[in-house]
Amino acid sequence: MPTLKIAMLTAGGLAPCLSAAVGGLIARYTDLAPEAEIIGYRSGYKGLLLGDHIPVTPEVRAKAHLLLRHGGSPLGNSRIKLTNVKDCVKRGLVKEGQDPLKVAAEQLARDQISVLHTIGGDDTNTTAADLAAYLEANGYHLTVVGLPKTIDNDVVPIRQTLGAWTAAEQGALFAENIVNEQSANPRMLIVHEIMGRKCGWLTAATAKAYRDRLDRTESVPEFGLDRAHKEVDAVYLPEMPLDIAREAARLKARLDAKDCVTIFLSEGAGLDEIVAEIEGRGEVLGRDPFGHVKIDTVNVGKWFADRFAPMIGAEKSLVLKSGHFARSAAPNADDLRLIQGMVDYAVECGLAGVSGVIGHDEERNGRLRAIEFPRIRGGKAFDPEAAWFTAMLDAIGQPRG
Repeated sequence: MPTLKIAMLTAGGLAPCLSAAVGGLIARYTDLAPEAEIIGYRSGYKGLLLGDHIPVTPEVRAKAHLLLRHGGSPLGNSRIKLTNVKDCVKRGLVKEGQDPLKVAAEQLARDQISVLHTIGGDDTNTTAADLAAYLEANGYHLTVVGLPKTIDNDVVPIRQTLGAWTAAEQGALFAENIVNEQSANPRMLIVHEIMGRKCGWLTAATAKAYRDRLDRTESVPEFGLDRAHKEVDAVYLPEMPLDIAREAARLKARLDAKDCVTIFLSEGAGLDEIVAEIEGRGEVLGRDPFGHVKIDTVNVGKWFADRFAPMIGAEKSLVLKSGHFARSAAPNADDLRLIQGMVDYAVECGLAGVSGVIGHDEERNGRLRAIEFPRIRGGKAFDPEAAWFTAMLDAIGQPRG
């Protein structure tokens, strides 16, 4: 009987679950199949294309539990799209005329991998499904079991993706500190820009987590430190329409009343309009291998600050981004429980030869299962009519429509 050989890779952006998921997989396989060989491909699909991997030694197995305490990825990440042949050739990952999908599949066959665990978003996991299909068509069976990683919590049909709860909590901690910059200058406008290209869940959840922290903070109103000064004044998401003139009038009144305004802004809010405006001026924006505009070249927060500041009479504006701070954290207790449950089931599926992406399937009564790859896609929108979110808007006096 051939030796069971397990491979893992992490890909895409960081999230507060990658290290813990890798550690969890190693520990669970060590418990259930100690004879299995385990490797990790370095830097996601880059390592797979180049045949570059890290062996999981007995020493690593013994310390696997320590990975639950770390952020980042012990394997390293990259943004590689295997169907973007031109980009793979440009990076030197394949030669001219080679098909990256074929190169990756053949590397898996040479490495005699039985089970591949991909920890990433929808692109990472659907690419893994393409690899499995290619190998199956060429007489080599590979079980692919994905784990859903994204702080945006925007993968269909998965109820909760790994790392998102922690990212919201860490974004709230970031905000708790930066809001104090309002005391550095009169009539201050603070824009807290939060990750989320198409989905506003993280921005909404971060604002809620921040306000929950405010609820537990004692004020000193006699010395100007009342709740109002640290309150969120606006939350803007990609899923919500925005009347800038109306909002400017509302925010000016708040600025006049308390000398500061704090906005929680999703980096994807108004993105299409902003990109059209920039490209309409003839400027060329950078794009990633998946064809997405690189948001750091757009600077959405600055765009909003530059428009709101003169309209509301701000003397100074400050744009601060919590994304890298939040996504690089180690997972909190809630995420650790979610990670453990998904990892345990992922290993069960790996040993049973069942492929799919592990998650609580919203289209199957929320049951934890290996969701079929063709049903996985990104771009799940946040529902701005969620009761907890509308209650927050009502509390800060922001119109819903």
